Amino acid sequence: MKTLEELKAIREKMQGQIGLRSETASQTRVVVGMATCGIASGARPVLTALSDAVQEKNLTNIAVVQTGCIGLCQYEPIVEVFEPGKDKVTYVKMTPEKAMEVLEKHLIGGKVVDKYIISSEGRI
Repeated sequence: MKTLEELKAIREKMQGQIGLRSETASQTRVVVGMATCGIASGARPVLTALSDAVQEKNLTNIAVVQTGCIGLCQYEPIVEVFEPGKDKVTYVKMTPEKAMEVLEKHLIGGKVVDKYIISSEGRI
């Protein structure tokens, strides 16, 4: 049996995670492809790393969400960044370490990490 304090702590933690999922028009949306191919390629640790870091850093202007098939299986794990008023940026072949670099340099610092993006010609 859990104590009332333990239950309150669990509730607060879960409410923080739910807050990550709520979106507004002014938020940056970070979408991780979580279809079968993405999961098999390692998307779950990427999603977890991004979600945890956004929550730990209290980045309320960033919503980390998951989606199904993005359609580029050979480039999985894929992370798409949608910033209000800007073009979508698609990062490919991501790892948790690369995701942390993208978080620091792009999402916090404002500079796209070119070495991880897919170009309009389909090359990385």
